[in-house]
Amino acid sequence: LPQDPMDFEWSYWIEWGRERILWLLAGHLLVSQMSRLLVEKYKPWCLMVYGMAACWLLLGIKGFAVILLHAAISFAVAQFQLSLLTWLCSLILLSTLRIPAVEETKRKWYDTENEYYLLLFTVSVRCLFCTSFSLEYCWHAPTQKSSHSFPWMLAYVFYYPTFHNGPLVNFDEFSKQMRRQEAFSVKTNLSILIVGIIRIFFWWCLAELMIHLMYIHALYSSALPLESASYWALGGLALAQVLFFYVKYLVLYGVPGLLLQMDGLKPPALPCCVSLMHSFTKMWRSFDVGLLRFLVRYIYVPMGGSQSSLLGTLLSTALTFAFVSYWHGGQSYLWYWGAFNWLGVIVENGTKRILSIPLIQDLI
Repeated sequence: LPQDPMDFEWSYWIEWGRERILWLLAGHLLVSQMSRLLVEKYKPWCLMVYGMAACWLLLGIKGFAVILLHAAISFAVAQFQLSLLTWLCSLILLSTLRIPAVEETKRKWYDTENEYYLLLFTVSVRCLFCTSFSLEYCWHAPTQKSSHSFPWMLAYVFYYPTFHNGPLVNFDEFSKQMRRQEAFSVKTNLSILIVGIIRIFFWWCLAELMIHLMYIHALYSSALPLESASYWALGGLALAQVLFFYVKYLVLYGVPGLLLQMDGLKPPALPCCVSLMHSFTKMWRSFDVGLLRFLVRYIYVPMGGSQSSLLGTLLSTALTFAFVSYWHGGQSYLWYWGAFNWLGVIVENGTKRILSIPLIQDLI
């Protein structure tokens, strides 16, 4: 049966994976296991050099230079140890991805649109990694200077399994786990690898079955079948869409997550099945755990979070969703998406507070 080609993200990453990325990830695995076996002490630097080489190979010298420049600017601004200045720098660097003249210049570097988009996606994700390192640098104690140096920033930014599409791992977690030296067992790692590959292959087959049999994306891309469908059919189509999104990210995050495990790191938990969720809050807490930790640590908690007044909580939540919408591209539909998610979270938390009042509890 013909494949539904309307899900751009799945088609794009599967095509890149088959062509080059899977081979480069296999190379990372080989370098990682050899360095763990022979030179555990120098593992971060071996992986850093490999990540830089892979970046150069895939994005060219100009793409490599852009990412290196972003890292150098972020590190230079972090020297002032002012969180507000660091955030301003990060937002300015992120905004350069949406300047038409800069976009046109970068497009001319590559022969195809797909190559340009790979640079765009990679730099977007690297911006979050640079922000994480810079904020940790602002907060670190003088005794931690050696673990917050520029070489450590490069080891973090050019770590290849999370390079193009995540998942996001905060720098404090990455550096602690990468510096920790553990006993290396080839047998244990081999069993983790085999089980992981079987699971990911099952998820990939399931996703391929869905896009070859269900045509979810083709249906919602055309107005005519949506207008003629019943409300039950529309509800089923919406559920099928989010279920495919869930299975897709089991694959897209499962592959780098497996490599993180092989490197002796603890990856963020994989997305929780959307059929088990009934609230906006749980969806945000358990779908993209890496992004959640970033948002909570660097935006929500510093702005006051749930420990501040009602107005402070509303503001910190609004800023969190505003950043998510802007980072994803900042188009008008993303602002609506962020606003509705913010409203959903606020209504749920407000209802929980009301239901926790003793008088209401007694009435219940």
